[in-house]
Amino acid sequence: MTRPFGVKGHKRKKTEENCDREEFEQFIKEEATEHLDGETTVAAVLTQDKEEKLYEDDDRDLPGIPIAPLDQTNKPGVIFILEKASLEVAKVGKTYQILNSEDHAHFLRKNNKNPADYRPDIVHQALLMILDSPINKAGRVRAVYVRTDKGVLFEVKPYVRIPRTYKRFAGIMLQLLQKLSITAVGKREKLMRVIKNPVTQYLPLNSHKIGFSYSSEKLVEFQDYIAPFKDDINFVFMVGAMAHGKINKESADDYISISGYPLSAAWCIADICKGLARKWKIV
Repeated sequence: MTRPFGVKGHKRKKTEENCDREEFEQFIKEEATEHLDGETTVAAVLTQDKEEKLYEDDDRDLPGIPIAPLDQTNKPGVIFILEKASLEVAKVGKTYQILNSEDHAHFLRKNNKNPADYRPDIVHQALLMILDSPINKAGRVRAVYVRTDKGVLFEVKPYVRIPRTYKRFAGIMLQLLQKLSITAVGKREKLMRVIKNPVTQYLPLNSHKIGFSYSSEKLVEFQDYIAPFKDDINFVFMVGAMAHGKINKESADDYISISGYPLSAAWCIADICKGLARKWKIV
């Protein structure tokens, strides 16, 4: 006796992975977001499964757990502005990546660009130095702002957990510049977000803006420099996060140098945090 119907395998359902990736990528580009500086940046999720998984892993490192006291009233604070950070997104092969001198030297030279100018690791080290400092854990860091060399400005919450390794940090920065924000897992709070220029509109009224540069003719000992300031003043420190060049001193109230030798951004910030900890008696 034969079976009335033949046994056949289940037909495979069409999934999103079977769609034409080129058409999807073209759609993403058409939905790109226009930044204030006139440059277009893609505002969509990458289509590669590997990168999507990287995003999910990085999100777990950004739970938004506060590490600062809730009561921050009647205490002086500090705001850091990291200028000219090298965070440029480009399509290398089939994926979008943050360009750096180590992994993309050939790509940069092919496009007539100097690899030495692409150092996103500098802003990574600077952010770690700020967020790991005792003054931040004591709740004195009010805000951290980063402005890229392309003029894109974004805010980093002082209690955010920055990935310790550069590779995962680059994944977070790539997601931020494409999605324009990073949201805490399970919450609606934005731990990082792209904001409008100029940065001065976000600064408190009782703030004193200080720019740092080795090229400044005003060489000071930082501890002695901040000693005369009253306790009701909020310090705003503008530090360059690039490999070469100097920050724009026009928006600063003062323009100083704290060493007779060129310092990295991380070491400059470490000196600033150490001086403020002594002034505010934070052990």
